[in-house]
Amino acid sequence: MNDKGAARRAEVLLDRLLRIAVTATLVVVGIALGREVRAQGAGVLNLYSARHYQTDEALYENFTKQTGIKINRIELGDEQLLQRLRSEGANSPADVVLLVDAARLWSAQSDGLFQATDSRILDQRIPPHLRSSDNTWFGFSTRARVIVYNRDTVKAEDVDTYEELAEAKNKGKVCTRSGSHPYMLSLLGSMVQRSGEGAAETWARGMVANMARAPKGGDTDQIRGVAAGECGVALTNSYYWVRLLRSQDAKDRDVVRKVGFVWPNQATSGTHVNVSGGAVAKNAPNRANAVAFLEYLSSAEAQGYFANGNNEWPAVKGALAANAALESLGKFKADELPIAAIGKSIVQAQKILDRVGYQ
Repeated sequence: MNDKGAARRAEVLLDRLLRIAVTATLVVVGIALGREVRAQGAGVLNLYSARHYQTDEALYENFTKQTGIKINRIELGDEQLLQRLRSEGANSPADVVLLVDAARLWSAQSDGLFQATDSRILDQRIPPHLRSSDNTWFGFSTRARVIVYNRDTVKAEDVDTYEELAEAKNKGKVCTRSGSHPYMLSLLGSMVQRSGEGAAETWARGMVANMARAPKGGDTDQIRGVAAGECGVALTNSYYWVRLLRSQDAKDRDVVRKVGFVWPNQATSGTHVNVSGGAVAKNAPNRANAVAFLEYLSSAEAQGYFANGNNEWPAVKGALAANAALESLGKFKADELPIAAIGKSIVQAQKILDRVGYQ
């Protein structure tokens, strides 16, 4: 009887030991699988970008080299990108969204496509006027809205402010791209913020009255139109002008010789500045990687790529822009009106342009 009892106790003990061993094995396997899943997630960033600059390739490659995080990239036009995000909704795989211009960033923010980012690094590096007030999006590079003019037919002092472009002395001389383009909306939005809706509308009517032709084409087309004598004066983003300065094409160099360059409103509010910026997508599956990428974009290395690659100024104060053509433009007074405030005036700006018939 005692032998049978001892055998039974040994059997029970062995069963318990086997159960413990199996449980321990499953725990170890589970931990290993969990680590593997987390490691796979840590290595991916899904980037939706409206920046189509070949020079950004080095920017992305260096991020991967530094972090081991692979970037899966989708590039579309700004509006196409925003429409895709809206249609994907909560199922969107996007982690980071890069857009150009405050108008587009504000539109995406208003549609709830971004989420706020809590980052001490971004708070320290990105100036308050170059990001949203709630840290939903951040500007990483800047570009100025400048004035170019035909050296043979126009005097620089007659076009050295935005306001002068709408004055009678420049009737029949002005060329711009479409009034519905975000570059135009942001400029007018800044005027609404600074001078009020009435003054902004008066300016827009004057611009329509002074058109040399109906608005069309991109910024480079405006510069070429000035060089060809089709226009006397035009608006352009600064990096389009610097591209021509850096070009080895004889035709581009000829354009530069014929066209003058002005920093507008240096005696008053300063030259209108806009941004190329980014945000963490609302439903980012790899949020930590998204924040790491935005922080990387504010690094000295990445800021240098923005300056040298696409002739933009770094958003981070003190970051170096080793770009001789960009530096040749000299220093200027920039309008420090908060970019986020400009974005909020975009709807008003569009209504104004519609009312005055700015095509």
